[in-house]
Amino acid sequence: MTTQLDRPRSGVSRRAVLAGMGAGVGLLAAPAIVRAQAESIRIGFPVPLTGPYGAEAKDQVKSAELAVKLMNDKGGIAGRKIELLVRDDKLNAGEAATRTLELIEKDKVHAVVGSLSSAVQLAVNEVTRARGVIYVSISQSDTINEAKDFSKYTFHEALNPHMTTAAVARATFKKGAKIAFLVADYAYGHEMLRGFKRAAAEIGAEVVGEILHPIGAADYSTLMPRIRSMKPDILAICNFGRDQANAIKQANDFGMKKQMQIIVPVLLYNQRIAVAPEVFEGVIGGANYYWELENTVPTAKAFNAAYKAAYGTVPTDYGAYGFTGVSALLLGMEKAGSTDTDKVIDALQSLKYDVAKGPQWFRACDHQSVQSVLVLKSRAKSEMKGDADVFEIIANEAPSEQMLRTCAELGFPT
Repeated sequence: MTTQLDRPRSGVSRRAVLAGMGAGVGLLAAPAIVRAQAESIRIGFPVPLTGPYGAEAKDQVKSAELAVKLMNDKGGIAGRKIELLVRDDKLNAGEAATRTLELIEKDKVHAVVGSLSSAVQLAVNEVTRARGVIYVSISQSDTINEAKDFSKYTFHEALNPHMTTAAVARATFKKGAKIAFLVADYAYGHEMLRGFKRAAAEIGAEVVGEILHPIGAADYSTLMPRIRSMKPDILAICNFGRDQANAIKQANDFGMKKQMQIIVPVLLYNQRIAVAPEVFEGVIGGANYYWELENTVPTAKAFNAAYKAAYGTVPTDYGAYGFTGVSALLLGMEKAGSTDTDKVIDALQSLKYDVAKGPQWFRACDHQSVQSVLVLKSRAKSEMKGDADVFEIIANEAPSEQMLRTCAELGFPT
């Protein structure tokens, strides 16, 4: 059963992108500014500082600034300092296109890293592809890996929905299990739903229903009785940020956790911290990073130490994308010995890097970062050894191109 409470709000709206690029024309007409550090390497960083993903975006900025600081402390790249130019894309595709065009045409950035929405990153992808500028995406998306949206200039640092949903499903689904879905009605939610349904089919689990909700919804109370009537063994909540916290809190209020296992494609540290431990207790989800990796991964220990020294706390999962994404780009520039676009692309395509979570590399056909995938379980309050001890790592799948959809499946020639 599918219920659509609202029509799709996003997907990548080419109209929005073109509107943003049109607005950017005005920027081109503005008087040129004199940059005090013309010799610096400038990295544009559009993220949604305002809106429901604001907490994650601000963490990404902190981690990106740390990556820049560490490189500058080593002397920069070929003697050139790095400068991070942060812009608020307001979680809007048109706004993101305008800010990205501004960064390229007015601020003359050498590359762009950022965006925190699958729809918005596709808008940024279109602008950077049209302008021939390198873009490192740090938000989950399946479509950005597909041939129709592929750009030779774009590298996808974030995990994609296929990777996280498959890992979470392998840890929770069983043959014959009944699965219900609560899904944010936009590109991210749709991609997560597709990933979980694919995994369910492979494992032999049964999909008993799906309900879509608009992004930014505050009230899920009318949906919980309908989900309960489906009698699922597992409820997969496919949304993000405050939506995730609100949905899980209201599922908890309705006593759903006593009747079914709640899973999410991405389990967020910030959202867990924002509510009482009892709300998230037992919830299982995927993640790109959790600070306890420091127990087994030396670079995670070094990243945590540098982050704590700078900000006095542990880095978060989506925040870590800011560090790994910017670090990968800077390592590519360092390897290329230049900011020349073609040379940096060549360097990134052959780069092997380990900056915070173990080995990573970009697959040749789609530029997806191959990396480990964590599956986490939210701890009960009685199990926590401190305020930051919120999750247990129940699986850590090693990086392998086998965890990705094949290049042929994505539409690339074989």
